[in-house]
Amino acid sequence: MQMNREATSVGQARTGRSFKLQLPNSRQLLALLLACFSVTNHAHAKTSPLAPAPDWGWLEECKGTFSRTEFLQALENIYAPESAAAAWVEVGETAARIRTSGDTWVEVPFVNGNTAPLDIKRYWRRASELGVAPPGKPLAGVHVAIDPGHLGGEWARMEERFFQVKKSLPVAEGDLTLAVARKVKTALERYGATVVLLRKSARPLTSERPRTLRPAAAAEAPPTTTPDKLNHLSELYFYRISEIRARAQLVNDKIRPDVVLCLHFNAEEWSEPEKPVFVPRNHLHALVNGCYGAKELESDDIRADMLSQLYGRVAEEALPLSEAVVETLAENTGLPPYTYFSKNVIRVGASPYLYARNLLANRLYRVPTVFLEPYVMNSSPVWSRVQLGDYTGLKQVDGERRPSLVAEYARGVAEGMARYYSQARPQGPQ
Repeated sequence: MQMNREATSVGQARTGRSFKLQLPNSRQLLALLLACFSVTNHAHAKTSPLAPAPDWGWLEECKGTFSRTEFLQALENIYAPESAAAAWVEVGETAARIRTSGDTWVEVPFVNGNTAPLDIKRYWRRASELGVAPPGKPLAGVHVAIDPGHLGGEWARMEERFFQVKKSLPVAEGDLTLAVARKVKTALERYGATVVLLRKSARPLTSERPRTLRPAAAAEAPPTTTPDKLNHLSELYFYRISEIRARAQLVNDKIRPDVVLCLHFNAEEWSEPEKPVFVPRNHLHALVNGCYGAKELESDDIRADMLSQLYGRVAEEALPLSEAVVETLAENTGLPPYTYFSKNVIRVGASPYLYARNLLANRLYRVPTVFLEPYVMNSSPVWSRVQLGDYTGLKQVDGERRPSLVAEYARGVAEGMARYYSQARPQGPQ
């Protein structure tokens, strides 16, 4: 779903419109969500919906972790292009001056002279920090969390990630991503990885529900909001914010992996979801966290999240890892790269498939995150392959013998992970 910059930070937005069957006023609801986007929940703290006010004490650990040149490159080329952070991050000769809450500023010195930069405390490990892998096990010792995007089953319609043509097999993104995640898990374990699925069923992880989030939505919605719009806004809070925050808490506080794989399928806009006419395009891209906008950075929690990503040097591992995975996935699928024309993304790295964009998941996960968007579900080829289901071996697909859609996706991801770690971790005797 094409959203403007503010919307991208509150959910896992699509590049194409979701499969809207039940909610004819999605554009109005999105505008309503944006109206609630930055609100004052605490004294002197401006935060996004459902976000706690950040504790900025961790900035003390960041002193001496970056040279001025490195800091500027990361800020301008990945996280806040076109001086988006200028009102909140002042880069001096010897230190970065960071605005925290209200008019409070904290100075974070750069590393002095030829002194090696310190490394901020983090729970994940770079590939270069792992030992030599045993033969045939390039992922030995690597801890991976897989995030099957969205929800399935009965929740898919609420999320607008569902469509069905007459009595054909339904296409529900959350069910497809879970099927792929299970195959990826098996394949990565064969390569030696330890793998955890964030979601093992169609059900949400969050204990909240739209009805329990209605008071929070009502507190932040404009006074003129109708009951129907408030109901839908409560649903957005449930699946687009609360659910992702629950997954992030699981990743950061309990699983603490070396990498997160966020698996998604893409979609493009169609004018009448109740009368589907398939789109001709089918493509692929991957996203790493970055490209924050000035409006987003007004919120203290989002600004803190961005700086946590930057000072944690997450992009230094996420970029080459994502590039290896998406390029391998492209080889397996034959899909061309998607091209963005909106201003809420920038191209990063050498791959035409890789962009930086600020989504809630890749922002909250304090770990290198590979966020994948292959296939256009409402294209005829993809719909036809979904109808074939998941199968072993090869079947005839548009005049070519191919594996199932689920197997093809999973193989590309697993082989990409193996390729990256084979090349990036220390090498033993040849």
